[in-house]
Amino acid sequence: MNDDIRTPTRRRLLGFAAAIALTATPLIALQTPAQAQAQGSDAAQRIADHFSSVRSMSGEFVQFGPRGEQTGGKFFLQRPGKIRFNYEAPSNFKVISDGQSVVILNSKMRTSDLYPLSKTPLKLLLDERIDLSGNKVRSVTEEDDLTTIKLSDKQVFGNSTITMMFDPKSYELRQWTITDAQGKDTTVMVFNVKQGGSFPGDTFKIDYKLNRELNVQKKSD
Repeated sequence: MNDDIRTPTRRRLLGFAAAIALTATPLIALQTPAQAQAQGSDAAQRIADHFSSVRSMSGEFVQFGPRGEQTGGKFFLQRPGKIRFNYEAPSNFKVISDGQSVVILNSKMRTSDLYPLSKTPLKLLLDERIDLSGNKVRSVTEEDDLTTIKLSDKQVFGNSTITMMFDPKSYELRQWTITDAQGKDTTVMVFNVKQGGSFPGDTFKIDYKLNRELNVQKKSD
């Protein structure tokens, strides 16, 4: 596996969650926003509200990239706006959101790429509340074993979308998919999830000084 496959790029971040093509659920792709909202039943809103009510969680993840590449590691989430992915060896890179910015830190390559959280679909996943009555809803699909909610914000991040899949019985998040403007998917499946708990104060801390230093160094190379 080469470094390009193991290292998250901006495109992978902006599409970061990724559609799990492995277990794709048919979405109501041709519906208008109004029709999609009509499909956003009380049951789907209860699931979204339950997920929003979980203030923190942690667990393990497996990520599938657009070319089928696979990586994994551990994640930590704290609402609103904070998430951290620690990728396992040999990549050992990190993706951190502190509620304002998202950084992709590759210590091996000594790169640190910083983006506003508000410009990525991850914001919808990490919002204070997921409101299915708004115009961000693209579709809601309810099946016996899976409820799929697809969200977007065209004015903020164009044609990128995030698709979240929940267990309709336990209301637990199973996976999410971010599809970028080119239609390429990145999928994140989560497992061994623990809800609640607190994290050390620096879990979601971004080292902005290091970010500046690495980028100054990169420009001078």
